[in-house]
Amino acid sequence: MTIIKRTLAGSAIALAVAAPAMAQAADATAATDLNVRSGPGAWYESVGVIPAGEMATIEGCLDGYEWCEVSYDGTEGWSYAPYLTVQAGDNVATIDTQPEQVEIKTVTYVNEEETDEDKGVAAIAGGTAGALIAYALGGPTTAIVASGLLGSAGAAEVVEPTTETMTYIESNPVEPVNLSGEIVVGAGIPAEIVTYETPQEGLRYLNINGQYVAIDAETNAIVRIAG
Repeated sequence: MTIIKRTLAGSAIALAVAAPAMAQAADATAATDLNVRSGPGAWYESVGVIPAGEMATIEGCLDGYEWCEVSYDGTEGWSYAPYLTVQAGDNVATIDTQPEQVEIKTVTYVNEEETDEDKGVAAIAGGTAGALIAYALGGPTTAIVASGLLGSAGAAEVVEPTTETMTYIESNPVEPVNLSGEIVVGAGIPAEIVTYETPQEGLRYLNINGQYVAIDAETNAIVRIAG
């Protein structure tokens, strides 16, 4: 087993390559504007964004293919696999559903500077509150693959937040809810999570992992991310 030491967004990490020699870096396309984070989890800092439709290089993925180590336009970090699509044979698929067809290596993430407090946040986000559901404005992840990008033909009609609504959301703080998965437009909020009213009909809002989002009241999907 080969151990590769790297520095990523200020944190020393160890990547243990555990895949066959044939596995190599692969190219993947972001199905929506996708965060590049300093570690494999929604609670890690965002260090960049892969714009919708842009291609990034996948260096490897965690076992289970939920998060992948990516490189885009000089930025290195981790992105959420359900929003990364690849060419798998004659079809387009998300990395987490058909990784074996693109020969992506498996890596192990170890953050040597992670504190006990950080680990506590990770445990909450990963197990207590549930996970963001990979939705494409009302449909599951497969809808992203079928339509190509969020907002394409066939996507559910949603209410567009006004500037006044977004100002209201940012000016009325609420306690954060910790969720795993990624915070992107189109991601669904679990039904059991309490959301908050806005002055605009058809929209509610929530603080997810410290980030405010506007939510379509009918579909419970994120329609705008503050900031």
